[in-house]
Amino acid sequence: MKLQNPFLLSCPVVSTLLLLGLCGSPVVAEDAPADLNATIALVPAPYRHRLVQQLSLAEGNQQQWLDAIARAKPEHREAVAFLLVNMPEPDLKALKGDFILHDVELAYEARAKSAWASAIPQEIFFNDVLPYANLNERRDDWRGDFMTRFLPLVKDCKSAGEAAQVLNRAVFKAVQVSYHASKRKKPDQSPYESMEIHYASCSGLSIILADACRAVGVPARVAGTPRWSDNSGNHTWVEVWDDQWKFVGAAEPGEFNATWFADLASKADPARVETRIFAASYAKTGHSFIMIWDPENSNYDAVDVTKFYVRRHKLTVNTTDAAGKLAQATIQVRQNGKLIAQSVGTLATFELAADEKYEVAAISETGEKAIAEVKLGTDADASQTMKLPAAH
Repeated sequence: MKLQNPFLLSCPVVSTLLLLGLCGSPVVAEDAPADLNATIALVPAPYRHRLVQQLSLAEGNQQQWLDAIARAKPEHREAVAFLLVNMPEPDLKALKGDFILHDVELAYEARAKSAWASAIPQEIFFNDVLPYANLNERRDDWRGDFMTRFLPLVKDCKSAGEAAQVLNRAVFKAVQVSYHASKRKKPDQSPYESMEIHYASCSGLSIILADACRAVGVPARVAGTPRWSDNSGNHTWVEVWDDQWKFVGAAEPGEFNATWFADLASKADPARVETRIFAASYAKTGHSFIMIWDPENSNYDAVDVTKFYVRRHKLTVNTTDAAGKLAQATIQVRQNGKLIAQSVGTLATFELAADEKYEVAAISETGEKAIAEVKLGTDADASQTMKLPAAH
């Protein structure tokens, strides 16, 4: 049964929510299916309400999703729940539990292969390594193949950013795919669709690079604009997590944030939705990624990152202990609650969108925490000293 309104739940769904104490009532409904209740209770509490809603959209696929949750390794259940609560409706109805369980297993395997992959924050790992797709491309089973092909290439890399650069230089030669505006069959080709014909659009190339990065544990996401502000066309590229998000052209190796399209991107007009710049997000954001090839499709979410491209300044954060001496900490920068930068040390410098407010946190190795709100202006870089409280 498809929910037309999230508050008009089917009887089994209401029963489940009542049993789990999520509808504000302790009443237990006698007709609630035990397997549904027991399975929902296996995932962390913050996922349960939305998971029940999502399962109601899965139609004939609901039972196999319940079976997948039950069969998942306990340490992987939160990851499976994350994928399900954010899964686009077409995938809820079409994908299979075995595909997701195997994909999650491989993602964790890649995460364990290097110190830098293991250090990726969980919320970034969940949203930008774990997902099996970027936008509406065909769902290929690429992760195992790409792991085998590309993990050996990055085994000596010291950071996620270095690994992404290595991949951008090697992947397209390895899969024998190059750019062509007309020989590709469609803009939103999956990796294997592009590999079959050896050509792809900028979108197809970006999907390949993002998937190759994810296969080895590098957080990556497709980004782009429906139209440049001078009406010269549209473009798609990739953002990579290297302590924060940085951009690079797919099959266009070079320094981060210094691509041929950087100047065009800096002229994006935030007041015009068609010229904004979006980064794809698997997690729900309330904003759609505008796909120029399917502009009416709102199934795929995005973060509006226009201001980062238009104007950036540096924010330098240093951390001290209660006595004012330098102290190592995990330094985090969030915006609207979302993690956008993180580093470990006594000093970190991030390049962030200007004229924006940020929440900065420093967390010591023993759990002491300092928090500050920082406004990054339009004219200059900024700095912030985070003084950690004394350990208790």
